[in-house]
Amino acid sequence: MKTAIIIHGWPSKEEFFDPNTVSPSNNQWLPWLQKQLSLKGITAQTPEMPDPYEPNYEKWKNVFEQFHLDSETILVGHSCGGGFLVRWLSENKVTVGKVFLIAPWMDPDHEDRDSVGDFFDFDIDPALSDRTNGVTIFISEDDEAPMLNTVELLESTLKNVQVKRFTDKGHFCIGDGVAEFPELLEEIMK
Repeated sequence: MKTAIIIHGWPSKEEFFDPNTVSPSNNQWLPWLQKQLSLKGITAQTPEMPDPYEPNYEKWKNVFEQFHLDSETILVGHSCGGGFLVRWLSENKVTVGKVFLIAPWMDPDHEDRDSVGDFFDFDIDPALSDRTNGVTIFISEDDEAPMLNTVELLESTLKNVQVKRFTDKGHFCIGDGVAEFPELLEEIMK
């Protein structure tokens, strides 16, 4: 049975505690994608990661590993969620289905070390893609430098990675005009 796990990014503390802002797992295009996948018979989950405004790898890992992963599991990570998936897949030699990294961020310039601690202290496994049914990165050229630098790092490190480039999607957030993400859905369904 095909399943999907969609991992949200890193909100600011102010955004997270704003009672008028939805939780990270229900923000941006994530609920839209979850619904679209469900309509196509793919059970999709968007877990709420603990203390997302202060990401802690071990805490996120504990939540993520509650899900059953196999060769039919589709993984989608946005921003910090994409960086989390790269680390988890680098450190765990598990075979999964397709992997989609949306504007992935791994703090490549160590600008946010005070906020993310050792979340990204790991070595990227260049053969990570070999244990998937393909890794696809979505990036927009008008995103910020840390994401562009992360994609550059991933492209130069990972074997067999496909990159889908856009020019007008920013960080793939609602504020950038991305409340729905048909381009991603199309790639998932291929």
